[in-house]
Formats: sequence, C-alpha cells, structure tokens
Amino acid sequence: MDLGIKNKYFVVIGAGSGLGKATAEALLAEGAYVIANARSEEKLINLKNISPTHLSYIVGDITSPNTQKNILNAVGNKPLAGAVINAGGPPAMSAMETKLADWDSAYQMVMRWKIQFVQKLIPKFIDGNYGRLVFIESISVKQPVENLVLSTAFRMAMVGYVKTLSQEVGKYGITLNVLAPAYHDTNALKRVIAKKSEVYKISIQKAKKEMEAETLTNKLGQAKDFASLAIWLLSENSRYITGQTISVDGGISKGVFG
Repeated sequence: MDLGIKNKYFVVIGAGSGLGKATAEALLAEGAYVIANARSEEKLINLKNISPTHLSYIVGDITSPNTQKNILNAVGNKPLAGAVINAGGPPAMSAMETKLADWDSAYQMVMRWKIQFVQKLIPKFIDGNYGRLVFIESISVKQPVENLVLSTAFRMAMVGYVKTLSQEVGKYGITLNVLAPAYHDTNALKRVIAKKSEVYKISIQKAKKEMEAETLTNKLGQAKDFASLAIWLLSENSRYITGQTISVDGGISKGVFG
C-alpha cells in the first residue's frame, strides 16, 4: 500500500527510544523526511545513521520553549505533513502516594508542553490546508492502570483536548488522533514493572509475566507493529479518521468500544 508519505516532512517527538523511535524508523523506511527530537544526542545519531539524508534532529527537553523553538526553526518553510506528539510519563505512583508537587510536575511533563507545542504547529498546518497529528498516550485513558494515577489523569485530559481541537480544525484538512498503547516491550515499561514488583513484593520476572497474562495475546506488544498503525494515521489514507482514541493493547481494555 502506498501511504503517500514519501519525501514529506514529519516531526517526531520522543524519537530516541521506544514507540517514538519505532515510528520515526517506519517513516524513514517509507522515504519520509523526519525532524526528530529527544534528549539524548547519542540515540538520535544512531537514528540518523539509518537514513542520513532524510533525518535531521534537535537535541533537547521538549518541555522547554527553547527546544520547541529550535524544532520550529528546523521546520522553517518546509511543507510539514504531520507530527507525532510523544514523550515519557511521570513516576509510577498510587493516588494516595502523591503530593501536590507531583501533580504540578506531571502536568508539565504530560500535558502543558503538548498544548504549547501544538498551538505553534497548527498555524503551519492551516496554511498548508493539511496536517496529521498523532498523540501517543496510554491505554489508561480507556481503563486506568494501577499505580499510574498521574499519567492516567493528565492523559485523559489530553484526549479531551485532542477531541475538541479536532472539531475546530477539521475543515482545514487537519486530523488529530490518539493512540492508546498498553504494555509494549520498551524501556518505558520497566518503571511500571518495577512498581508492580515493589507493591506486590514479587520478582521483576513474575511481575512481567503477570502483565503479559493480562493481555488476550499473552505477550507484550512490539514497537514496530505499533509504528505501522501510527504511520498509517500520519498518511493521506487516514483522511476520514479524526478525533479518535485507538487502543493498541492486546485486548486489555474490556470496554465494548475498546
């Protein structure tokens, strides 16, 4: 299937590892140009080695306005086709463990920067009368995950933001969708496994096995499979899909509407 993304420009936030990296790699494999961001230059250099001519990168903390400015400068007048809005989550904690300072920090990490950055991107998409935004959040927006209250609360708020904004900008050919992954075999999952091990006083291995058993497939998701859906949503073919939150969870979510 021709996704129609060859030689088009995309921004991928959190491209250094995990689902963000897999999505950047999948875009490069389709011949797209990728402007990647992560905090680790070493990881971005490794990504650039895959496709030196099609990948450029900006090192920095995406929550910083300066990093956002540098990314926008890298985009410049290029006809931006889409963006992947993605970053790591806050510490794994139960609701009773949290302090107000934890909530303030999680708001900055999970929500505030995304709204700030998207507000800067939207005018570029409006000018081009086209745009694809994919937000990588969590299955916790469909079904809360234990000990992830900070992530759950603010990612749910992001779904509300994306749904509302999609209704405002659809007339400009812009689509916005949320991907809600559950347990994928990435480094980000390690903090969740470690917390489960701590709370239930079981080994890391047992905690991981129990999480695998929660899925209908009895296994963790693979980042490259997730990326195949992400780049379809970034393509022209997804023009009739917007304002949706799509589970990628191995069947963990029990709701009828997934």
